[in-house]
Amino acid sequence: MTDLELLTIGRVSVDLYAEQLGVPFARVRSFAKSIGGSPTNVAVAAARLGRRAAVVTAVGDEPFGGYVREALQGFGVDTRFVGTHPTLRTPLAFAAMDPPEEPALLFYREPSAPDEHVEVTEEMLATARSAARFWVAGSCLSGMRTGPTATALLEARGRRRHTILDLDYRPTFWPDRAAATRAFVAALAHATIAVGNRRECEVAVGASDPGAAADALLARGLELAVVKLGGEGVLVASVDGRTLVPPVPVEVVCGLGAGDGFGGALCHGLLSGWSPVEAVRFANGAGAIVASRLLCADAMPTADEVEALLEGSGAPA
Repeated sequence: MTDLELLTIGRVSVDLYAEQLGVPFARVRSFAKSIGGSPTNVAVAAARLGRRAAVVTAVGDEPFGGYVREALQGFGVDTRFVGTHPTLRTPLAFAAMDPPEEPALLFYREPSAPDEHVEVTEEMLATARSAARFWVAGSCLSGMRTGPTATALLEARGRRRHTILDLDYRPTFWPDRAAATRAFVAALAHATIAVGNRRECEVAVGASDPGAAADALLARGLELAVVKLGGEGVLVASVDGRTLVPPVPVEVVCGLGAGDGFGGALCHGLLSGWSPVEAVRFANGAGAIVASRLLCADAMPTADEVEALLEGSGAPA
């Protein structure tokens, strides 16, 4: 694969999602299996939209690791940067749709996950410099070796357009909130775009109000701040102005992965030369489709599916 359009870095897992909706783990009878992990899903989402995407991550040297690699290849994601750890096992993530909008999650990443131990290579550095888009999941900055690797890739890129920091705050990955804030602030100095919800913005820049969060992000030299507001839509902010892009209503089956579908579609829109508002409108449609389906990676839509949903909903395509 040459002329990579999107490089992402961060966690990966084998996802096991309850097939019975609205019931707690104790009453779940069966699970559907796929792959997951936010930056992995973003790469899959972009590949499903026809983009050349790769993910920097790692799996275990066991059958689940082989499954992840095979699944990524099936989705069309370049696996050259998917390492294999000799002793740690590929993590598992269980989800109960209780409720579907905010599923209960249970992670198995003990004592540590392979994706926390990714060592930087010269090929990674070269690819981070040359890829058209570079997407960093904020959670990976907590990784024992992956955190320094992500920082090295950001530094090598030199704040090239578009370098995207997904704030992706997961408390379980951090010793405390202050550690996450320090890492996010340092990473923002290398980013040109930041994406996050109210809580993630508060952790990163101390503001949960959408307008104040956008102000704080742009003040750090970013060209674009994308603040996700759940059912209220998405605030798109730049030095040129602000637009609140409304959501695309759907019946939610599983709220997990919608943000990742949004991220992959946002990258697709930016790669297509669309304005940020146009890209976010398309990304909202992609996220809505993922939310209407059970799994994450397998739920990522094609461009035709997104355009059909936007046309049917009356939202601009």
